Amino acid sequence: MTEEPLPVTGFPEPSAEESAAAEAVFGTQLPVARGFVAHLASSGIERGLLGPREVPRLWGRHVLNCAVVADLMARDASVVDVGSGAGLPGLAIAIARRDLQLHLVEPLERRVTWLNEVVEDLSLPNVSVHRARAEEMVGKITGDYVTARAVSALSTLAGWTIPLTKAGGEVLAIKGRSAGEEIEKARKVIRKLGGGSPEILTVGASVLPEPTTVVRIPVRIP
Repeated sequence: MTEEPLPVTGFPEPSAEESAAAEAVFGTQLPVARGFVAHLASSGIERGLLGPREVPRLWGRHVLNCAVVADLMARDASVVDVGSGAGLPGLAIAIARRDLQLHLVEPLERRVTWLNEVVEDLSLPNVSVHRARAEEMVGKITGDYVTARAVSALSTLAGWTIPLTKAGGEVLAIKGRSAGEEIEKARKVIRKLGGGSPEILTVGASVLPEPTTVVRIPVRIP
């Protein structure tokens, strides 16, 4: 059955602080970012991609939190986003940086359908959506960067992301307070898969009240 088109009328307004941050992060693409938030707040909630309690926090906790990760990426790079779900961080990055080429990898059909609808509605030619598990895409796509947010613990996530990363590229995993602990548990796995020494970075400190924590894993050149 074909699902109804996504309603995009009305969306949560950012606070004054979030508005300033959104202008700094998205620049001329701010209207597109607003459209993305509209999708998240309407059909994203209706289809269960996010909980209704997240609506007031869409700008600060979700969209801006993800978009600032693009600051770590070189121009014209390719990015594979594993477990894209509600387009976080993939779509937020694609909107902030139209020079990047995003591959969103998501196994669940209903989420893939939603992602494709949003990509079409927002006219994002730099985004491709793939319905697959990460391990199924090994040998089919690779990225200069591979991103993930709220997908799995780093010890598991490393096995899904490092094989999709080009030699000399980086895994950029958005993490929380447990980042250091996760790194210690995952060191052996990361090394075995060809990853270098992980480091914890914070991005967005100049525009966000709570900067984003990212674990960066360089992928060694053979």
